[in-house]
Amino acid sequence: FDFDDTLAPDTTWGFLRHWGLEPKEFWREKVDPLVADGWDPIPAYLYAMIEESRSRPEHERITREKLAAYGRGLSLHRGVTTIFDKLARQASETCPEARIEYYVVSSGILEILDNTRISRSFTRIWSCDFLYAQGTGEIVFPKNVISFTDKTRYLFMISKGFAGRGYDSRPFEVNRRVPREKIRIPFSRMVYVGDGYTDIPCFSLIRKQKGIAIGVYDPASPEKWRRAWEFVEDQRVSNLLPADFSKGSALEQSLLMAVDKLARDIACRREPQD
Repeated sequence: FDFDDTLAPDTTWGFLRHWGLEPKEFWREKVDPLVADGWDPIPAYLYAMIEESRSRPEHERITREKLAAYGRGLSLHRGVTTIFDKLARQASETCPEARIEYYVVSSGILEILDNTRISRSFTRIWSCDFLYAQGTGEIVFPKNVISFTDKTRYLFMISKGFAGRGYDSRPFEVNRRVPREKIRIPFSRMVYVGDGYTDIPCFSLIRKQKGIAIGVYDPASPEKWRRAWEFVEDQRVSNLLPADFSKGSALEQSLLMAVDKLARDIACRREPQD
């Protein structure tokens, strides 16, 4: 899963608003000029947050604890807190040997995502991260940046079996060739759910490799709905649905059907042949 606008309203914009800034104004005045000067949008917003924090009195600056506290109180999209158990049950009922692992690959801020009430549902959460000052915990420098095609790196790590924390200090391992028979999770057995432009490389990779790519959108935002519709027109996604995971919703049913299909594929491959 992507996270922002996929599992919850945009967490970075939400934090900025919680911190006392108007996100659109912050992006227009602080981030857009950097992008116009050739910056990648993701490090641009991280740098702009650091600069804005430094300009504040010490007690108002962004710290690790403020980000974590915001994550702990984060509101999620409808049905998110129950969808993971539902999908796991569906897989097990279809094929007892089938198991689901959940991952997040996001351009949001790790300290927020890692403290949400669903964080324990995921095998790993990969996201942008800050270096924090010793003592004060203030944000001082971007530590990890995940943007656009960077996201596909983590899909390859999952596929090759390099998702453990031991690989965090071995970033070049992802480039190691792994024989087809030793691939841990083929892309064809992956479901990717996302909403935005940073998800396009993952959508394309998963679709090309016969996996399932599902685009979601906020039905209350015409701008985001129009952006998401481009994914359908460009054949980037298998399906496009409102970001509502609640019981009986189209998204819940689509995810259950996707999991059922993949679990049936596993069961069929393991049945003895005549």
